Amino acid sequence: MSIKIRKADSGDAYQTTFVLYKTWLDTYPNKEHGVTIDDIEYKFKYFFTEDNLKKRATIIKDYSENEIMLVAEEEGEIIGLVKITKTEDRNEIEAIYVLPGHQRKGVGTMLWNESQKHFNQELETVVNVATYNDKAINFYRNIGFQETGVVWSDEKFRMKSGSIIPQTKLIIKR
Repeated sequence: MSIKIRKADSGDAYQTTFVLYKTWLDTYPNKEHGVTIDDIEYKFKYFFTEDNLKKRATIIKDYSENEIMLVAEEEGEIIGLVKITKTEDRNEIEAIYVLPGHQRKGVGTMLWNESQKHFNQELETVVNVATYNDKAINFYRNIGFQETGVVWSDEKFRMKSGSIIPQTKLIIKR
């Protein structure tokens, strides 16, 4: 496996959106929380239009110096990504997503390790994860995150069905 980690560029709009879509389909449908495959399909319904892909390309191109998206690429295909943000008081992982067929092969760890080069090592690092995403919670625990006990919901995670994907906050304190 020859995986290259690099900074995303505007030409990656389609492939990064595809990674998000496929990992959301694999991860977030949950009967207990009322999140369905239809909810995920609906959420991504317009993501692949020409206009939205152009907008995504512009967003990637215009990230500030405190934002970065890194991608994991294998044989020209983006198989994973990490989006990070730095503020004056913390580092934040907005997402680490790896295509389902490439999970549990070290890709997430490679993305995490590379993202560390962009963080302020003196500040805490936080990530919010779906409360029922045990794979992600275990991944973050294994790289040093601790659960904070903070559980919350945000309207941006409201699905077509009305369900909201609940989030839990994890942290690495410095």
